[in-house]
Amino acid sequence: MSSSHPRVAVLAFPGISLFHLSVPDLLFGEDWSRLGLPRLHYQVCAEQPGLLPTANGLPVQVAHDLAVLAEAELIIIPSWGDPAIPASPVLVAALQQAAQRGARMVGLCLGAFVLGDAGLLDGRDVTTHWGWCAQLAGRFPQARVHADVLYLDDGAVMTSAGTVAAIDGCLHLLRQQQGVQAANRVARRLVMPPQRQGGQAQYIEQPVPVRAGDERIAATLDWARERLDSPLDVDQLAARALMSRRTFQRRFVDATGQTVQQWLAQERVRLACQLLEGGDWPVERVAQAVGFATALSLRQHFQRHLGITPAAWRKLYRPVSLRDEG
Repeated sequence: MSSSHPRVAVLAFPGISLFHLSVPDLLFGEDWSRLGLPRLHYQVCAEQPGLLPTANGLPVQVAHDLAVLAEAELIIIPSWGDPAIPASPVLVAALQQAAQRGARMVGLCLGAFVLGDAGLLDGRDVTTHWGWCAQLAGRFPQARVHADVLYLDDGAVMTSAGTVAAIDGCLHLLRQQQGVQAANRVARRLVMPPQRQGGQAQYIEQPVPVRAGDERIAATLDWARERLDSPLDVDQLAARALMSRRTFQRRFVDATGQTVQQWLAQERVRLACQLLEGGDWPVERVAQAVGFATALSLRQHFQRHLGITPAAWRKLYRPVSLRDEG
């Protein structure tokens, strides 16, 4: 963006979620001068301005039409109401013209579909709500869709995952405009982490419930969870379950949806998260305690499963009372 005072335009439309509209409004439309930030030129627009119905039943008054997109430097599309309904030709043309002029485009959650309709995702790394990533990839095959991130900044286009990740994405933009300290002050006022990296996973896998009737598998999983610091393999777990290797592997996948190695890696990462949040052990000791041979192996699994380093996880999620006050 050309300056720290960009002209910001946000698209509203019939059926918009008030929450999704409130995210850019809070980050860019709010007067944060009390925190030392400049007041931005912020406008909400719609194809047909006036009183728009929302998904929440409370209508919202929009004063501006799409003409404001012609002057905006930052254009934000909140989560689109129904991805199956494409953006209108009028909206597509306005977005394309703004992009050609050099405006930066932001698609929050399902807003990525609107940018895709305008051809602005082609050749770019993008994301959306994890539940819609497959549809986004299928509809816009020229885009590189990532389902395991909170937001992706690809220069002229930034996209975010669902709901709360939109706040992370907007904080990222604010950080670029106003600097780290200013963005951190806003985050603190909002009582949220100052920065969640865009590459962090959208969600963390929870323990997979075992189907009823798989008592031996369930008992074996409980036994393995108590021994994650030890080397464990398929043969050990099969013997514990009193099954042949082949039968155990088949029953295990049927019950959990994962292979043994996938499950073990996930459980070790989950345990490592708990140890990092609740104690002062160095990463090397945490790695040994959860069954990874080295700290490097732990870091690799954290990146693969969570998109973040163990140290960054500890810094982000450790309770304030346990942090080093110095």
